[in-house]
Amino acid sequence: MSEEKLVLGLDFGTDSVRSVVVNTGTGQEEAVAAAGYPRWLAGKYCDPAQYCFRQHPLDYCEALETAVTECLSQLPSGAAGMITAIGIDTTGSTPCAVDRKGMPLALYDQFAENSNAMFVLWKDHSAVDEAELINETSKQWGGIDYTSYSGGIYSAEWFWSKILYILKADQAVGESAFSWVEMCDWLPALLTGHTDPLAIKRSRCAAGHKAMWHEEWGGLPSHEFLSLLDPRLSILKPNLYRVTETADSPAGKLSAEWAKKLGLNTTTTVAVGTLDAHAGAIGGGIEPGVMVKIMGTSTCDIIVSPYEMLEGKIIDGICGQVDGSVIPGLLGLEAGQSAFGDVYSWFRDLLAWPLKEIVRCSSSQPPEIAAEVSDEAENMILEKLSEAAADLETGSESLLALDWLNGRRTPYANQRLKGAITGLTLGTSAPAFFRALVEATAFGSKAIIDHLKKQGVAVNEVAALGGIAKKSSLVMQITADVLNMPINVVRSEQACALGAAMCGAVASGIFKDVNQAREKMRSGYSEVYRPRPVQAGRYQEIYADYQKLAGIIEKQCKWY
Repeated sequence: MSEEKLVLGLDFGTDSVRSVVVNTGTGQEEAVAAAGYPRWLAGKYCDPAQYCFRQHPLDYCEALETAVTECLSQLPSGAAGMITAIGIDTTGSTPCAVDRKGMPLALYDQFAENSNAMFVLWKDHSAVDEAELINETSKQWGGIDYTSYSGGIYSAEWFWSKILYILKADQAVGESAFSWVEMCDWLPALLTGHTDPLAIKRSRCAAGHKAMWHEEWGGLPSHEFLSLLDPRLSILKPNLYRVTETADSPAGKLSAEWAKKLGLNTTTTVAVGTLDAHAGAIGGGIEPGVMVKIMGTSTCDIIVSPYEMLEGKIIDGICGQVDGSVIPGLLGLEAGQSAFGDVYSWFRDLLAWPLKEIVRCSSSQPPEIAAEVSDEAENMILEKLSEAAADLETGSESLLALDWLNGRRTPYANQRLKGAITGLTLGTSAPAFFRALVEATAFGSKAIIDHLKKQGVAVNEVAALGGIAKKSSLVMQITADVLNMPINVVRSEQACALGAAMCGAVASGIFKDVNQAREKMRSGYSEVYRPRPVQAGRYQEIYADYQKLAGIIEKQCKWY
């Protein structure tokens, strides 16, 4: 290891936190570790049938300590003392109710098992009605349309919708909450010991994309507008924030408590937090004209643009355009799909259900052996489906699917939409069904790019990162064929954590800006998937049918 300074990147994803130590001089990832959230992995505090997904703050704290400890153990003796900064990204919008000290209510005995007092995960869709109220009020109240920089449609996945839902659903939590914080704001505050809700440095990225924050109207929506939604929101507003910070800004120094827990120094700078997709875009080498696709349980598609390229244009139907949300000095645009890898996981679980039930009820062999066999089989389902699906000829089956199993994020967010599949026959095989789902997620990706291009946003290249980009050649090749564009796969296995580490390096003064950090620390690409002309041409025809089916299903979903 060289004597260059080291930085630590922390990526808090849906299932786990990933920790990476990066050499700022070479870009070398010196150590990597991950730790799952124990309560989340046990299925606690969630009800998928009701689109309810909550996470306990202790999951984050415990996984953080485990992942960092493991990561640092891989370094040579004394190397931890070379870590000068920590950058943090998280899922979002994932807000939580906090007390006057800035502590999540779930950390107190009264609310320890109350899921409404926990972090409301990004994919929680409990607040569909509340999102509809926000959208209707924004368009009809006669004042500023606060959704305009959020694509014109506010989502049930976002900050205000979730707060409004909890206020209506749980009086005790609503009355006990002094303020609300995004996970990406709370974790840097926790590590620095500066948890006062009125002093926490708030993420420009989360505020702009998820909370209708914009300089044009002085920050968050007005008291008058919030009162129309619910008077309690207007009362809450003074306990939130006016000023936001970009992710290359320092949130403070690591507190003595957390320095001791993690084995680091109190001189370590902690950067302002950001959202995972936007950090991943930095780690993936984003620049104008390059869309970075973060392909995991869902997808986030990130674009940056110089101000003059959009000429003051407001892009509708996306998840926001925010000054400096990715790279300071550029507009950040976000789009994405509410379910991507989750679609495949759903199908796996569907097929695995009878197997698991049979094993559970079987008395032919010891329970521990039966469970081991069941788990091994379940883990192989997607691998075997992918192998068989790859052998099917494009367009040879009659199947056509929609990817809206968790609603639609972009274009034009609508969490009430449902997935669909047509063309089933008695001859339909499991691999053919699976391939149709893969094609559906690829068609959803194409719909986003087509939507952006129609509004004048340049998408000249695609870079991909995340678990699916690294693990599924079937998904990546079909997506390249459907998009009819090459897809460059980012080399780093932990591009989001890498991007967070770059922000930490800037916040600590190692580099003057994010661009300089990227030049020194970027990982480059490991491979490229190129569209196959014959398959790409066939998919253009099938995509037209996908659009027709989407129109039919969207109308039908309005009936219930």
